[in-house]
Amino acid sequence: MSFDYKKEYKEFYLPPKKPTIVNVPKMKYLAVRGSGDPNKEQSEYKKSIALLYAIAFTIKMSYKTSYKIDGYFSYVVPPLEGFWWQQENLQSLDYDKKETMEFLSIIRLPDFVTKKDFDWAIKVAEEKKQTDYSKVEFLEIEEGLCVQCMHIGPYDLEPNTINLMHEFIENLDYQLDINDKRLHHEIYLSDPRKCNALKLRTVIRHPIKKKEGK
Repeated sequence: MSFDYKKEYKEFYLPPKKPTIVNVPKMKYLAVRGSGDPNKEQSEYKKSIALLYAIAFTIKMSYKTSYKIDGYFSYVVPPLEGFWWQQENLQSLDYDKKETMEFLSIIRLPDFVTKKDFDWAIKVAEEKKQTDYSKVEFLEIEEGLCVQCMHIGPYDLEPNTINLMHEFIENLDYQLDINDKRLHHEIYLSDPRKCNALKLRTVIRHPIKKKEGK
């Protein structure tokens, strides 16, 4: 049976519908940067998703080629994730100004994947699909201490869940630690093309730190 990160690491991918605090270790990711309204046709965001999945599945299916990755095991490609921000205010997102949003779309990689393996996948995908994958990056990100919560419903209603998260940390003497290195993070457990908007499941995660003097 294939290793499923969502099931094996429920603390990161399947939090309850109430805020909790989690310490997120360093993980490896495929990543693509961009900006603009993610809902528009032919948006940079939608293009980023196609780029990510092409490389993610090239790595996953590498066992069927002559290229062998050390330590490889069968796994389910982890869910799509994204860091989001707006330059005018890193602390919160204005959902009415989606055209000013910037993003870092990511998909987690198994720990056994190295930069060498990533470079191989880019080369193979470009040759096979005749597509430029130079926008795809190999990143290691350590989020550290965060508050997170499962949000159920449309993306535009996320502020309701975010407010609950912020009230939760305030009562525990934590404060937000969002900056240009630690950003609003979402993990998408539902496909909006196939799921009723009212039932969408999205993990929302914000970086935090202890209040000074606490």
